[in-house]
Amino acid sequence: MHDALHPANWKRAVGYANGISARGRMIFTGGLVGWDADQQFLTDDFALQVRQVLENIVAVLAEGGAGPQHLVRLTWYVTDKRDYLGALREVGAAYREVIGRHYPAMALVQVAALVEDRAKVEIEATAVIPD
Repeated sequence: MHDALHPANWKRAVGYANGISARGRMIFTGGLVGWDADQQFLTDDFALQVRQVLENIVAVLAEGGAGPQHLVRLTWYVTDKRDYLGALREVGAAYREVIGRHYPAMALVQVAALVEDRAKVEIEATAVIPD
């Protein structure tokens, strides 16, 4: 069981949680990018890379017996925050289709570059399977 941590007098968080309380077996992913199982980028579109990264996260979680509902934290690294902000509608739709309406604690950081030149986004995930 995960509990969102949200001070009562704070404005409502939209699309993320300010904090999560969880207990159980933890799963950590490495930084995953928007390529397929053969490590090939099929697109340079930001939102489509996000969708692929989220699908990759779900696949790794499944290997550990977890699902999107077990996510407690996502850390996003983007090469251009304008790409993210410009594609919010598409990113939100991809997120809801792949992850659902489960919103863990999240952070987004703009970086100068990612190791994979075609990558526009890289996401690290932490999940907790309850005891």
